[in-house]
Amino acid sequence: MPKHTIRGGKLLKFDYLIFNSIPNEDVLKGIKELHKLIFSTYDNFDNKILSKTKLLVIVAKDGKKVIGYKIGYEIDKNTFYSWLGGVNPDYRGQGIASTLMEKQHQYLKEKRYKLVQTKTMNRWRNMLVLNIKNGFDIIDTYTDEEGLHKIILEKKLLN
Repeated sequence: MPKHTIRGGKLLKFDYLIFNSIPNEDVLKGIKELHKLIFSTYDNFDNKILSKTKLLVIVAKDGKKVIGYKIGYEIDKNTFYSWLGGVNPDYRGQGIASTLMEKQHQYLKEKRYKLVQTKTMNRWRNMLVLNIKNGFDIIDTYTDEEGLHKIILEKKLLN
């Protein structure tokens, strides 16, 4: 479903695609390249994505180019974990991350999930702010095995 943005007086159209499993090879390659650009690592991406049950992948594209993605999976029949996501730095500030989140939450409501959870860190402040603006509550924090401080957020999905 296209969404339009105006930049520099030019109308831009982005397409949003939803996959209930691992996307096709071209889309997956685009996601991996974008993930590496944003996070500077593949971090065993293929094995991790293959191990998830009830995977949901939402992708924003500009033509054939993957410019944003949001990946999550089911924790249990009531709870969904919003796991990975990001937007190409050249496309930020155009509402792409918000649209990806909106599409994810709409899908989850239609599938009757009651909660969506995610984790972030202070260094990803834009994502932290986006989550809070969209109804997430901070429910806990912890320090992982690598000494990184993590923030756990949760949002109730009202059907």
